[in-house]
Amino acid sequence: MPRRLRPVELDFLESAPLRLVFAAEISAPPEAVYAALADDVEGWSRWFTGVSGSAPTDGGKGRDVRLTGGTRFIETVLAAEPDEHYAYRADTTNAPGLRALLEDWRLTPAGGGTRLRWTFAADGPAPFRFALMLGRPGLGRAFRGSARALDRRLAAG
Repeated sequence: MPRRLRPVELDFLESAPLRLVFAAEISAPPEAVYAALADDVEGWSRWFTGVSGSAPTDGGKGRDVRLTGGTRFIETVLAAEPDEHYAYRADTTNAPGLRALLEDWRLTPAGGGTRLRWTFAADGPAPFRFALMLGRPGLGRAFRGSARALDRRLAAG
């Protein structure tokens, strides 16, 4: 059953009880990476590990994301600064234990490519946060694999 989460804003990045930050470099320029993140929401399932489907909602102001295994998030986009910053919060989910979630993507030029930084900021009860900390290495591997898949996808045009 979907549950409503606490509506957080961008400042949650600084106050979240749990923050996981991952970074990778991609050979594509920031404008191509941003387009894949913000404009091609439907394409996430072709490069982001664990995403089985996604669609923009409310004229691009939101997202409906489904993960492998049945977890679903209805999200609100909080930042959409072309070629630099894309962020969204989860408003409802069927994931147990989660109280608040904000994901923040920062893009900075790196040579001819892009340095991509993903911050996963969450709140939930202590056992939930502990389980996420234990899962950090796996989430990091998933992010790095997803960044490589995105890089290949963008290189293929």
